[in-house]
Amino acid sequence: MTNYIGNTDFDHDSDPCTGVLVTNLGTPDAPTTSALRRYLGEFLADPRVVEMPKFIWWFVLHGVILRTRPKRSAAAYRKVWTEAGSPLFAISKKQAAGIQTFLDQHATDKFHIELAMRYGNPSIQSGLEKLQQANAKKIIILPLYPQYSASTTASTFDAVANVLKTWRDIPELHIVKHYHDDPDYIDALAESITEHWQKAGRAEKLLFSFHGIPKAYFDAGDPYYFECHKTVKLVTEKLNLNKEEWALTFQSRFGPKEWLKPYTDVTLKELAMTGTKNIDVVCPGFSSDCLETLEEIDMQNRKFFLDAGGEKFSYIPALNDRPAHISALANIIQKHT
Repeated sequence: MTNYIGNTDFDHDSDPCTGVLVTNLGTPDAPTTSALRRYLGEFLADPRVVEMPKFIWWFVLHGVILRTRPKRSAAAYRKVWTEAGSPLFAISKKQAAGIQTFLDQHATDKFHIELAMRYGNPSIQSGLEKLQQANAKKIIILPLYPQYSASTTASTFDAVANVLKTWRDIPELHIVKHYHDDPDYIDALAESITEHWQKAGRAEKLLFSFHGIPKAYFDAGDPYYFECHKTVKLVTEKLNLNKEEWALTFQSRFGPKEWLKPYTDVTLKELAMTGTKNIDVVCPGFSSDCLETLEEIDMQNRKFFLDAGGEKFSYIPALNDRPAHISALANIIQKHT
């Protein structure tokens, strides 16, 4: 009997479909030091994330960072961990399920949605293999990063390519590079901010906080900075805000080198010390609430603002699985078929 090498788990007679791999950054399997060491080891070893000579970075990563940072990160994750796991993973599952339901109800084509994480589980490889088993002849990759950066979207492409280069029969492939100025995404952001104001009142200033990248990446040509500004320009126009009513900052810097400025934590302290008493903070670059929004912004940075003299700090949740967000993502997928 002849042995054939390859994936034989799918039915060749099944109807073909368009596969969609919805991806996000990832999460540790548990809020423990050992789980964080595995997760950070994979994340920080990515040359798209840390652009440093591999030989030097290997010793820094394994000799210093993975000996100290996992314990601190595990303690931070425990503050936001839920019965369903990390917030990012739990919400991402809801998003993928919501997109599937929306497309089943509104699309004329047949779609099959799978969720994957760039780092950790479920892996990019497992997600692609499930789409292969579903007889997906075309695959759309939707990284849930509205603003493109080489350290996020391009890294996702690298991981997808590393899997597909082992396949004999590769599908037609399309990757959604960004959707920072997509009208449905902008509308969903404006709707969520307006809804928050209707429920909790409107602060003196609205702060848009995005995850930062090293300034050297910007200098090398990464368009992320400009796409963040484009998003904010469109949202503030939709909300009819003047320049004095909002600010744009960058958070989550790591290491001693300069990152994109202004920094979120520094700005919040300065605003409080110069008389701003009431502030709203929204994080449009995060498609779901996670450690960086719930612990870094709503806990750490809340304290920075209040300790510096502020009186009211209000965090506006990420779009998560809001209906307007799900429909926006589903429409983006259909635009790319």
